[in-house]
Amino acid sequence: MSLRTLLLVILAVPALVLGGAMAVGASIPVPYWGRDYVMRFLLEPQGAPIALPGIRGPDDPTRPLVVIDAGHGGRDPGTVGRSAAGASVLEKDIVLALARDLRDELLASGGIRVALTRESDSIIPLADRPEIARQLAADLFLSIHADSAGSRADVSGASIYTLSNEASSEAAARFAERENAADRLNGIAIEGQSEEVSAILVELSQQRTQEDATEFASLIAREGEGRIRFHPRPLRSAELAVLRAPDVPGVLFESGFVTNDADRALLVTQEGRRAYAEVLARAIRVYFARRMER
Repeated sequence: MSLRTLLLVILAVPALVLGGAMAVGASIPVPYWGRDYVMRFLLEPQGAPIALPGIRGPDDPTRPLVVIDAGHGGRDPGTVGRSAAGASVLEKDIVLALARDLRDELLASGGIRVALTRESDSIIPLADRPEIARQLAADLFLSIHADSAGSRADVSGASIYTLSNEASSEAAARFAERENAADRLNGIAIEGQSEEVSAILVELSQQRTQEDATEFASLIAREGEGRIRFHPRPLRSAELAVLRAPDVPGVLFESGFVTNDADRALLVTQEGRRAYAEVLARAIRVYFARRMER
C-alpha cells in the first residue's frame, strides 16, 4: 500500500463512522475525564482600573485640581546626560524631583489641589498618564520632561508643548516620535488609535480645551520671562500621546537640556529647580484665577 493510499484510509475511516452514526441517529459519547482536556487561559481583564494617586491640598472638591506628570520612570530612564565628573544624569530623576518641588510650591501657597501621576521611580504606561487626569476630573494636566540635543552641548533652554494634529516643525515631530515610543522601551505595546479616538482628537483641536492649554502655555512663557532660560522658540506643538486627554487642558514642559552644562546644573539641585517651580506655580495660579473670573 502506498503512503498516499494509507493517508486516505486514515482520514476516511473516522468520517465514515461519524456519518453512519448520524444517519442512524446514534450519539457518540464524549469522554468526560473531568473536562481536564479543555485548555484554559487566564486573560488580562479588559479595561482594568488604573491605580489613581492620592490628592493633596484642601479637602474641598470645588478647589481646582492640577495633575503633575513626571515623565518616564522605572526601566525607562528617559534622556541620559553626563555630569562634569562623568556621572550619569537621568531625565526620570530630574523631572520627578521637579514635579515634587512644584507640588510643594503649590501646596505652600494654598487653594489648589495637587496629584502626581508618580511619586517614586515607577513605570506608568503612557496612555494611563492623561487618563489619570481624566479619572480624577482634573482641571489641568502638566507633564514635565527634560530634553537632549545629542552631541550639541550648546543647545539649551526650556520649551512648552501643546497638542497639535500636525507637528509644528520637523524637530517637534521627531520629539513626538521619541516620546510616543517610550512605552515600547518598557515592553508595553502602544496600539493604534480607534476612529472614535481620532475623532475626539480632531474635535479637541477645535474646542475650548485646546484653547485653554494654549493659554496656559503662554502663561508659562510670560511668567518665566527673565527668570528662567527658554529656547529661542519656546512655544511649540506636536502630536504627543501624553496630551491626548480630550477634556483636560494639557501642556508638556521641557525644563531644559540635560546635555547642556548650564541647564543640567540648575536641574540637578533643589536650589536650581526652585526658579522653575516658582514660575510654573505662578502660571498655574494665574490660569485658575482667570478661570474663576469667567
